[in-house]
Amino acid sequence: MSSQSAETLRLRYVQQAASDLKENRRRQQELSEKLKMLKQEEALLTDILSLAERLNNLSEAPPLPEQAQDEATFTRGRSSGQPASAPAGKTRRPAATRSAKSFGEAGTQGKQRRPLLGELLTELLAASDEPRPAKELRDELLEKHPDRTPTPQVVRNTLEALVAKGRIRRHRQQRSVMYTLVKSDAP
Repeated sequence: MSSQSAETLRLRYVQQAASDLKENRRRQQELSEKLKMLKQEEALLTDILSLAERLNNLSEAPPLPEQAQDEATFTRGRSSGQPASAPAGKTRRPAATRSAKSFGEAGTQGKQRRPLLGELLTELLAASDEPRPAKELRDELLEKHPDRTPTPQVVRNTLEALVAKGRIRRHRQQRSVMYTLVKSDAP
């Protein structure tokens, strides 16, 4: 090996080492920033957890004086007797239970349920006989239902869930994945 080729080889090694060192420092900086962000998230989640524990402790605390007058016979959701105004054999429900139930009833009476994303995607596939990619389906969904804004990943996950249920079929065309509706034989 000549001295010139050895020198060229040594120079390449030096350049490669310098490049690797620079990349390592960049990666260390990136990881350092990520670690800092994760520590901040951990502190936030710890605060949320402690607040949730405090809230749980407050909900187990004895009722406030104004609550005690309204619901004198209830302690932590259990009946300790009957109120004077209740008919024989019946106890009053706690206010929280009453309001939750009435809220649930009111929510289902006046409103129609929003169609599920899978139902909307199935309708879009039913309108076409040809296989369609997830991106195209999402674009059409956003156009027809502007109140729905699922991410591309959510659309793909929903389509894959429908494939798993046997409601749609997946087709691979080169590097693309296309979907079609499974036609039922029943009339």
